[in-house]
Amino acid sequence: MNVDGKDVVGFCSNDYLGLADHPVIKQAMIDAIALYGTGSGAAHLVNGHSIVHHQLEEELAEFTGYPRALLFSTGYMANLGLCQALLDKNDFVFEDRLNHASLIDGGLITGARFQRYLHNDVASLEKKLIQVTRSMDAETLVLTDGVFSMDGDIADLPALTSLCEKFNSWLMVDDAHGFGTLGETGKGCLQHFALDRNDVPVYMATFGKAMGTAGAFIAGSDDLIETVIQKARTYIYTTAMPAAIAEATRCSLKIVQNEPEHLQNLNNNIAYFKHCCIETAIPASTSQTAIQPLLLGKDETAVKISEQLFDRGLLVTAIRPPTVPEGTSRLRITLSAKHSHDHINQLIEALSQSFKQNQ
Repeated sequence: MNVDGKDVVGFCSNDYLGLADHPVIKQAMIDAIALYGTGSGAAHLVNGHSIVHHQLEEELAEFTGYPRALLFSTGYMANLGLCQALLDKNDFVFEDRLNHASLIDGGLITGARFQRYLHNDVASLEKKLIQVTRSMDAETLVLTDGVFSMDGDIADLPALTSLCEKFNSWLMVDDAHGFGTLGETGKGCLQHFALDRNDVPVYMATFGKAMGTAGAFIAGSDDLIETVIQKARTYIYTTAMPAAIAEATRCSLKIVQNEPEHLQNLNNNIAYFKHCCIETAIPASTSQTAIQPLLLGKDETAVKISEQLFDRGLLVTAIRPPTVPEGTSRLRITLSAKHSHDHINQLIEALSQSFKQNQ
């Protein structure tokens, strides 16, 4: 990357597979602009929904194993729209304490009775579900990230699916950081745990991370998707994503399916980074994903080390409250398939020097 005229190696992007700069995807978008223009011109339900939007939805449904998929302009809008479509003030929503802001806001915007359970603690959720007295027509929705964006840990989906089945609750998984990066062929958290649509009735993922484009989708049953189409205000009352982005995403999806080397490179880099941390006594987290946070505690320490890394040609953003809890400021290191071992060696050496300077 080049930041204010300075060349740096970025270790904070969500472009996990390195597809945002893939020449074939770029050309697919350029060709689609020539054919469809730069904008969709209207909402999906007016005349903004093109043939390539429809084709992408069908291909996403097939890839994820759900009957239907529905496109949204952003993951934030998908989460808000899904919650608003399914819940009202008579219902209940339960969320992991470290869920992404869009899930939290989605739960709050509904007016439903809202509770948060301890992070990745299924026993904590079960206690709250037991305490709930539900009327016959009330819905219960459990919302969780698949991969938690600041810590890189993975939700205990097998336990969550069993618990939601026991209490007859909906389960919705936001797989923004797992889609394309987890599972043998990049199908995300569900493939990672050998789960399917019967275990997770509502699935959301984004394109702005591993897929290298922009936008999001919700996958589910015919009834679910029809309900969201008719009720989700963030779908009904906004302009559809440009057809060129949809076409670029179709190309990206094909590459994920046909070029496994990108995922293999990413997994190799994750393993190499963790090995280097052990060898140099850098306090790595237990995360097994592309998100590798280094918890530093104080805000000033995180900012200072981030600045030192930048001086050494590395871009690693310091993450501070309110994004993370007080006392857990960190460097959120993210790895990509496009990083080389030399890049990682450069990062490890710079981190080691900074830790010595700040002891």
